[in-house]
Amino acid sequence: MSVEAIIDVVVGVCLIGGALLCLSAGVALLRFPDLMSRMHAATKPQTLGLLLVLLGCALRLRTREDVTTLVLIALFQLGTSPVAAHMVGRAGYRGRLVRTDLLVTDELKAEADRVGRENGERDPAT
Repeated sequence: MSVEAIIDVVVGVCLIGGALLCLSAGVALLRFPDLMSRMHAATKPQTLGLLLVLLGCALRLRTREDVTTLVLIALFQLGTSPVAAHMVGRAGYRGRLVRTDLLVTDELKAEADRVGRENGERDPAT
């Protein structure tokens, strides 16, 4: 088996694996019941899926310009996805869209209570 054939097999595995991860992320966005689960589905498998697709493309194309562009895309994705998930999570928590009964540890409760008291908001539990 030649090196090109082995690379083609690896490229195929990367592309199919990445496409399946992106598909599972899309299905999870539609099927998961709450904000945190959907946020997880939008970031973790989708990012890994995109990285696998980019790796497959880089192995197939192998020119400096193409690989540089793919690396920049990967870095942009790795830089923006966690920030976007963080902002969505904080906004959802502030908007009380998070199911607190499913949280194991609620690290934002003390901060949210302090900010709410400073802003004169009433506690929704009372």
